[in-house]
Amino acid sequence: MAIDYMEYYTKDDYAKWEGDWELIYGAPYAMSPFALPHHQLINGKIFRQLDEQLDDCPVCQAFIETEVEFGEDTVVRPDSFVVCYPFVNRLDKAPDIIFEVVSKSSAKRDEHLKFSLYESEGVKYYILVYPDNRKAKVYKLHDGRYIKVGDFSNETYTFEIECKIDFDFSFIWR
Repeated sequence: MAIDYMEYYTKDDYAKWEGDWELIYGAPYAMSPFALPHHQLINGKIFRQLDEQLDDCPVCQAFIETEVEFGEDTVVRPDSFVVCYPFVNRLDKAPDIIFEVVSKSSAKRDEHLKFSLYESEGVKYYILVYPDNRKAKVYKLHDGRYIKVGDFSNETYTFEIECKIDFDFSFIWR
């Protein structure tokens, strides 16, 4: 007999957990205990490029694997992202840009659950990075829905936020 019951957690519960977790709509999701070297290398290059592009921006900041709270029941840790709002101790509003480096273990969550979450929360750009294919899919929020801008491998794309970012996708594959 199947039991139609699902545990529901809040960010207060999440704060007490040990290990690497994300909390999405009250459901816990275990993260890999450590990223593979290739994943870390790609994410590091994404962050480095974002951070350097924002050196002269007085408003926006780049982050790597930092918690973002969306309400009482959702805390995620995107791989790399940019916020263009002031904050004190917590990031509790939608980032302007989020990059997720997709692995086999995270693909379903990144492509569906987080896609929907980030879209509904108003993240302006969502980028899914596929290291094995050396490709990134860029989505831009338009009228509350993500529209695919395109697939990028060796091209440069300009993210238009408070400060423009000319992102060279070829850099992350070097």
